[in-house]
Amino acid sequence: MHNYDFLSRRNVLRGMTLGVAALWTPGVFADELTATPAQTEGPFYPDRLPLDTDNDLLIINDEITPAVGEVTHLTGRILGLSGEPVRNALVEIWQCDNQGAYIHSRSGNRKNRDGNFQGYGRFLTGSAGEYYFRTIKPVAYPGRTPHIHVKISRGRKELLTTQCYVQGEEANERDGVLKGIRDDKLRELVIVPFRPLKDSPVGELAARFDVVLGMTPEG
Repeated sequence: MHNYDFLSRRNVLRGMTLGVAALWTPGVFADELTATPAQTEGPFYPDRLPLDTDNDLLIINDEITPAVGEVTHLTGRILGLSGEPVRNALVEIWQCDNQGAYIHSRSGNRKNRDGNFQGYGRFLTGSAGEYYFRTIKPVAYPGRTPHIHVKISRGRKELLTTQCYVQGEEANERDGVLKGIRDDKLRELVIVPFRPLKDSPVGELAARFDVVLGMTPEG
């Protein structure tokens, strides 16, 4: 059983304020959507979850020192093939810190890991299928282009594991995992722009990664 108490009041309010305003697009999908391609979970899904698993990866619990990196607001919606929102879906993300280190015990460069970066977070989607995370722009590490791992589940059922990539990264052309999606149009579905957040005084970024499930859970 998942413990959904990880959503603090601060993050719920922050996420819903940004998420609902930015994510909802009126209209009805005329055609069936294309399912987001699956990607490997990789070797660095946390082998021990951090004490803080909320959707703000920059601040751990009540600490005041934020993680190092380009602050990024990652939003999106979890949808079925017909465009219907999937509510109560658990969205998990994990990524390396600004030094290229994961929170996994076998991660490379672990001795230089940023102890202020949570490295993992989760969010339960609302009625519009929306999710929201505050994290850093992903960085490269040896052998991989910048990416964020994303896993979607509902109850005990895992629905999709994929990865989100940064549009315009030169290393995308050399990344074996990304190039494993051989269809160019499908590959484009996991590559998104990380754009400057309007009116941000500190240069924050915003990225939107909508995920379309090949199957929609019942209920």
